[in-house]
Amino acid sequence: MKKNITLILFALFLAFNGGSALAFQGATTGKCADCHNLSKEEAAKLLKADVYKAQIKDVRLSPVKGLWEVEVTQVDKTFIIYVDFAKQHLVEGRFTELAQLGESKPFKKVDLKKIPLDNAIIVGNPKAEKKVIVFDDPDCPYCSKLHEEIKKIVAKRSDIAFYIKMYPLAIHPNAYEKSKSIVCQKSAKLLDDAFAGKKLPKAECDTQEIDNNIKLAEELGISGTPGLIMPDGRLFPGYASAEVLLGVIDNPQP
Repeated sequence: MKKNITLILFALFLAFNGGSALAFQGATTGKCADCHNLSKEEAAKLLKADVYKAQIKDVRLSPVKGLWEVEVTQVDKTFIIYVDFAKQHLVEGRFTELAQLGESKPFKKVDLKKIPLDNAIIVGNPKAEKKVIVFDDPDCPYCSKLHEEIKKIVAKRSDIAFYIKMYPLAIHPNAYEKSKSIVCQKSAKLLDDAFAGKKLPKAECDTQEIDNNIKLAEELGISGTPGLIMPDGRLFPGYASAEVLLGVIDNPQP
């Protein structure tokens, strides 16, 4: 029992500190830029920037050895992607220093009144007392994983419902139209199909809901998916298991 509690607390720590926690051992020592280089032009070619209508704003050494930090702009959004020195792998996510383990960071809280739920996709009991808001991207692999955990929760807890707001990220070029299709039909089934990799029908309406969601997410400080907002207003970034999520939901903070 004690071991399980320790594991849950560790998972909570990782979730509190930025969603994806990645640790890499440095592949090189010394001045890495002396033996490795990556120009903006080469980064654009590697990341197929022309295909995705993106621009490479900057390339610099990552705080983690063995990686380049590439600043990318697409439409009106800027985000960071990491490329390894071998130029074979792309890494998305955030880094947590191992020295920070044991240090807890407080949740950011948001004003729930600023978040309209009229057009959200509801997973669970619509009359549930506890509402968890989720900003999802249909092409986000961690959103897909989280969706399975959400199903586990609503299967055994009728007092909890999840309100899904579609938030397609710029790095997923097909996510916007998929999100429109889901929102137009307000269909949890289409959301399931998207996460299962199935082809979705063309959007049946000309909704502004997706653009509104993107703007709202940025105002709330949500820059990645999945982004969860707990019933007490706490912002919970990233994937977590059903067990961890229930631990947060059932222990609200004033």
